[in-house]
Amino acid sequence: MRNYLKVISVLLALCLLLSINIPAIHADGHGKPPKDDLPKYQVDVGTKGMVATSHPEATKIGAEVLKQGGNAVDAAIAIQFALNVSEPMMSGVGGGGFMMVYDAEKDKTVIIDSREKASSGAEPDMFLNENGEPIPFDERVMMGDAVGIPGTLKGLETAYEKWGTFSWKKLVKPAEKLAKHGVEVNWVLADAIQDNQEKLSKSAAKEVFLPDGTPLQEGDMLIQRDLAKTLKMIEKNKSDALYEGPVAEALASTVQSFGGTITTADLDNYDVTIDQPLMGTYRGYKLATMPPPSSGGLTVLQILNLLESYDLKQYGPRSPEKYNLLAEAMHLAYADRGAYIGDPKFVNVPMEGMLDEDYINLRSQLIELGKANKNVEPGNPWAYQEGENPGYVEQPNDKKTGQTTHFSVADQWGNLVSYTTTIEQEFGTGIMVPGYGFMLNNEMTDFDAIPGGANQVKPGKRPMSSMSPTIVFDQNGEPFMTVGSPGGKTIITSVAQTIINVIDYGMTPKQAIEEPRIYSPDYPDIRWEEGVPEETRHQLEQLGYKFDEEPRDIGNVQMIRIHPNFFLGAADSTRQGRALGIDYVKGGHGPKNK
Repeated sequence: MRNYLKVISVLLALCLLLSINIPAIHADGHGKPPKDDLPKYQVDVGTKGMVATSHPEATKIGAEVLKQGGNAVDAAIAIQFALNVSEPMMSGVGGGGFMMVYDAEKDKTVIIDSREKASSGAEPDMFLNENGEPIPFDERVMMGDAVGIPGTLKGLETAYEKWGTFSWKKLVKPAEKLAKHGVEVNWVLADAIQDNQEKLSKSAAKEVFLPDGTPLQEGDMLIQRDLAKTLKMIEKNKSDALYEGPVAEALASTVQSFGGTITTADLDNYDVTIDQPLMGTYRGYKLATMPPPSSGGLTVLQILNLLESYDLKQYGPRSPEKYNLLAEAMHLAYADRGAYIGDPKFVNVPMEGMLDEDYINLRSQLIELGKANKNVEPGNPWAYQEGENPGYVEQPNDKKTGQTTHFSVADQWGNLVSYTTTIEQEFGTGIMVPGYGFMLNNEMTDFDAIPGGANQVKPGKRPMSSMSPTIVFDQNGEPFMTVGSPGGKTIITSVAQTIINVIDYGMTPKQAIEEPRIYSPDYPDIRWEEGVPEETRHQLEQLGYKFDEEPRDIGNVQMIRIHPNFFLGAADSTRQGRALGIDYVKGGHGPKNK
């Protein structure tokens, strides 16, 4: 009987897999055919596990850990180190992130917060010029003051101590070999190097990415011997390799040489936190997502809850009605985001009030189908919970959309990891620690440049983030899917729209990811992806919205859909992502719980 059920589940999975490349014809008469060059390996089925990342080398390394009997956290650790090598412009030990872990045995979800912190020498006005005006973003993004105390390595070590089963060395070694022997430069990395030559040319990074002054091209081999040396040190000494000794001294000295204030004491004092997820609901599904200092979870939930009174599926997914409602919900949620969210260890965030049913209902009355609200202001969530409104005012922000990476892992025991990790802009500050080969973040530019708001700079404070790793549970409380995306402030809208595509429109993971997204934090501007119909845009422009002249990619979603006897994974075509399912496991250590 058990074998019979397994055969049925695999056949069902194959049917779902085959359906992914069939264009969905929706109520608006539009269907999105797959891109002609869309690789088949961006979708896969697995009965023993699944990995979905934005780079094939990282996916292969993570999948091999699962095949050898490792759990989801083991695989996630190996993947993050591999991405440091294969996507050095997106994440690494010089950055930070949020790892969400679902422990199947305990039926519990927790978060490892390895977000960067401001140094002890940081000051609220450090991004203002002598006239008290914000230093232009393109300038401050390359300043030493833009570097936050990195947390990724401490986060990986903390996750390992809590759940890891493999030897630490075995999880770091594949990345070390990849750095030493080289990884082929794909179009994503080649474009990033080409676009960031000025930034890279001012530090040791030029020797790695601009050899002889020429940017590496697609198809070249990227060899990172200094990074391999650092990974070798990490194999032996774990986080002590970076937070103490010569690497810490080189890191602090490098930041200070660019005008920053990080010291070896700052590095030694850095710590991660183990947090509880922010829980919310959407149409009966339960969402575990990111609490502050990320704005991601609150804003995703606000967008979804504001739309919950509408039957979205009666409108086509590319209809003007659907995008009209989305844009209006985004404007309301982003207004609250800018006014109230900061690091809760430093400011009171009205989380309860922002998600209160009565407050959501009041705010949703500002949404009127067929109209654009031209004057959206933050609401007053403090009226819906205990506490006093501190009176923070949203500060102007010229921050440009950053880049990041997200990946998802599921193992044979049902453990899940949804992990968003970053160094902020492509290549962060552009500052590489000489002799050690890793890039330093520019996360401090996630703070408001102008002091006075909930997100102003303070020593030891974590800047507001938009990262939104999320795990969705069905109406019975069973894991349903993992989802997340890079893209700075656009992360929020990518995650919200992908969830809507699955829950409201019944799309498969790949269809939900590839469905064209929009991003509109305030009236009237709308950034849009290719595939939003011209007629839809025309009708919305009649309401006063202003679409960008050309479409641009928004986010890079990686998703795993959890079925009773198999996993269905999908990667986003905006990068060279890969999903890889596991059907055979050589051994099993089992999840390690301390």
